[in-house]
Amino acid sequence: MPVNLARVRTVVLEVPRNAKLAYCLLRDERVPMAPKAALTGALAVIVSPLDLPAWIPVIGELDALALGVLAVKVFIEACPEELVREHRVAIKRKDSIVDRDLRLLRELLRQEARSLVGRVVERRRARRASRRPRLLEDNLG
Repeated sequence: MPVNLARVRTVVLEVPRNAKLAYCLLRDERVPMAPKAALTGALAVIVSPLDLPAWIPVIGELDALALGVLAVKVFIEACPEELVREHRVAIKRKDSIVDRDLRLLRELLRQEARSLVGRVVERRRARRASRRPRLLEDNLG
């Protein structure tokens, strides 16, 4: 069976976009709970340490990546079209839920890195101070 490289390229480029869109839709409270539960269940099957036997129709034969791509596509199709459009526009503007969450995460990581560097510097100073040879004046004092 020949591989259609154009189709493979389209799917590969689609995966990150659809992942962002699915994340935004999962976080949107206007999306019904049923599609969210179905996607969450499919993702749980993927990350589960249990391997699905091949005798389970369709699911048993799908690779984890293929199941993930399929689950995300079905989830997006199950969501209200106006919400999907709204989130796609926000993703293009770089003002989506995922973009905001990533900005927040980056800021939190920067703050933690600064705090960690501050603690390391303070410990080094304390060690140097404790290793400093005592002067005669220090002992007399």
